[in-house]
Amino acid sequence: MEFRRINGLPPYVFGIIDSIKKDLRRAGEDVIDLGFGNPDIPSPELAVAKLTEAAHNSRNHRYSSSKGIPNLRRAVSSLYLRKYGVEIDPDTEVVATIGAKEGLSHLMWVLVGPGDTALVPSPSYPIHIWAPLFAGAEVRQVRLGEPGSSPETFWENLLEAYESTWPKPRVIVVSFPHNPTTMCVDLPWMKRLVDFARERGVIIVHDFAYSDTAFDGYKPPSIMQVEGAKECAVEFYTLTKAYSMAGWRIAFMVGNKDVVAALTKLKSYLDYGAFQPIQIAATVTLNELDEYPPLVNAQYLARRNALCDGLAKIGWEIQKPAGTMFVWAQIPEPYAEYGSLEFAKFLATQANVATSPGNGFGPGGEGFVRFALIENELRIAQGIRNLKRALVKL
Repeated sequence: MEFRRINGLPPYVFGIIDSIKKDLRRAGEDVIDLGFGNPDIPSPELAVAKLTEAAHNSRNHRYSSSKGIPNLRRAVSSLYLRKYGVEIDPDTEVVATIGAKEGLSHLMWVLVGPGDTALVPSPSYPIHIWAPLFAGAEVRQVRLGEPGSSPETFWENLLEAYESTWPKPRVIVVSFPHNPTTMCVDLPWMKRLVDFARERGVIIVHDFAYSDTAFDGYKPPSIMQVEGAKECAVEFYTLTKAYSMAGWRIAFMVGNKDVVAALTKLKSYLDYGAFQPIQIAATVTLNELDEYPPLVNAQYLARRNALCDGLAKIGWEIQKPAGTMFVWAQIPEPYAEYGSLEFAKFLATQANVATSPGNGFGPGGEGFVRFALIENELRIAQGIRNLKRALVKL
């Protein structure tokens, strides 16, 4: 049978490593899983308690609102005012989504179509590349730069890509702190992007997945902090990482009211929103648990240090990331000939350490693997010992 949209999808290389991991575990091997970025830190107890309470109320079993219940949207608005000093209208500038991945995918349906072009960093989280393609648009991948490059390199590449693309790009997708490369930008960099977009009539879509996952004094800026951002930009904020609520599938898009209205209209045809008890629990979480993201962040910081310091001791030097829950690692020179997928297979089979091959994030990720900080420091230390035994060429 012939299918639409999925026939052009490449093999899901992450699935190859996941299959190897499962086979090893079935054989009794102890695999240190640093592959899939699936947070292992528990969700807040208050969120779980409120979910349970709300789920026992039969009134919450009915269809909800695809836009998000009013109290949830007000909680998002309040959060932006507290954290970023930005006023967000809960009625016109917020829409709840069933995770940022769903929201961004459906957003592309209203922003681009056949004949349109989107600019997307390379490498990138896969849905950033594929969501515009699913909508029928062309995607031009823009190199972030070589290892150690500053955001200035990406900026120059972005300008060149815009000027050399025809028809002119309608959308630019960005995400900082960046998955998988961990690149971070400051507020002046965001201002430059907003000014550029306003002058050219481009829509900026900023996936702010790692809004609270940052280290060493770095504070990720919201694009909404830039004056004039609401004229040209929207931003996705999610509870997945900051509050460790990945499986709850709750996120929000804020910003330009016309874009918010467009996504809201589309979603009214597609869904009735997340299960209402989840929305209620998310409301309480946003309103009452500002102290939780720093607790989660402290655990990721400890894991980052354990992994990077451990790799350095065995001869694999990697710059410590300032943001995200990942470490982006160039394949050591003695193993460079393997390529991303084969090297990830080697680590899984010879060291019992699962990673994500860099080419799964687009061609710009070739030559790298990504470690996800989803095991505790003791498990990471075990992984380092395994790697030391396997990487005999270091």
